Order: sequence, then structure tokens, then C-alpha cells
Amino acid sequence: MIVLIVDGYNMIGAWPELKKMKTSDLGQARDALIEMMAEYQSYTGDRIIIVFDAYHVRGLAKKQKNYNVEVIFTKENETADERIERLAGELNDVRTQVYVATSDYAEQRTIFGQGAFRKSARELYIEVKNIERDIARDVSDQNKTTYQPKIPLKQEMRELFEKWRRGDK
Repeated sequence: MIVLIVDGYNMIGAWPELKKMKTSDLGQARDALIEMMAEYQSYTGDRIIIVFDAYHVRGLAKKQKNYNVEVIFTKENETADERIERLAGELNDVRTQVYVATSDYAEQRTIFGQGAFRKSARELYIEVKNIERDIARDVSDQNKTTYQPKIPLKQEMRELFEKWRRGDK
């Protein structure tokens, strides 16, 4: 199984459309990232965990599931990096391949030490955009698919049978 742990605010600060959204509404940028990662998850089948830093926010840690993506807000006085490092260590085993999406160099070095792999914000962004393009192409191809009967018939015969089926004369 593949697990992708995403440093949420790192992606928001690096991806062009999310960076633009962040200036006016950070919540909207978070929601957009979660939706993009939900599409990614449904296409790849990977387990996705997005971690948002709540270091300066009072309150308890919060974990929720949006779409099929796990979203974690760290607890007070806990950074996203600390949570990501702990998750990478806990989840990494023989059956699980853990990737961490972050462009934070110090974080990358730490997760390498735990046997996890890294994806930079740019790499993940390119993957997400490629998947969006593949999905659009698949939908377009599906819409173009025409019905092919099992017995090859000329178009006029198919139209005649269709009229009979509908009860038209």
C-alpha cells in the first residue's frame, strides 16, 4: 500500500492557484487542496493524509475525513513537521510505502532517515495536473463511445429494429 502524507500549508504556499487563493481566503485554499487530493486519491488509490499546522492555534488536535482523504490539524504547540515525522515513522513498514510531500529541506532529510520517500511540492503539483488531464481525457473518450451491437448490422437495419422495439410503424 502507498501512503502519501501531504504538508498542507507547504502545498498551498507553492501551488500557483492555491497561493493566489490564500491571500484572500485561506479556508478556501485548504478546501481546494483537499478536493484536488481527493481526485488524486480516487485516481491512484493511494491513502492520502493532509496535515495542517495549528501550532499557533489554541485547541485540541482535530482529525476528519473529507471525501476519502484524511485531514489532520495538529494540536496546540505541535508543528505539522513534527506530526508528519511521527506519522511517517508509524506508518512505514514492509507492506507500506510512505511518501511525504513537502519542499521543506530539513523535513525531507528527517523523513529519509525514517525510510520514507519524498515528493516536492512541484512534483506533486505536476502529478495532480497530469491526473486532472487524464481524467478529462477519460471522460471525453467515454462520452464519444458509441453503442456497438454484438451482431454487426447496417445502420438502416438498426434503425428498423429500433422502430419495431419502440412500437413505431
